[in-house]
Amino acid sequence: MIDEIKLERLKGLRENKDLKQEDIAKLLNITQSAYSYYEIGKRQIPSDALIKLATFYNTSVDYILGLTDERKPYPKSILNK
Repeated sequence: MIDEIKLERLKGLRENKDLKQEDIAKLLNITQSAYSYYEIGKRQIPSDALIKLATFYNTSVDYILGLTDERKPYPKSILNK
């Protein structure tokens, strides 16, 4: 179930910004086909890519993974300031 939510959210976040898979692939420095595997669940998303996506979409990794329905990101860590 989490995988289905994750896949829907990842695609939904991208489409809400009117972006193509190619656009996000460039952000992650990967090919469009590699990114498409993330969206269809054929490949696990590495943690560094999840962090980049959460930052880009101004949300949390937990939201992308379907662990929370709260889209608002967590407050920044004092370590990242």
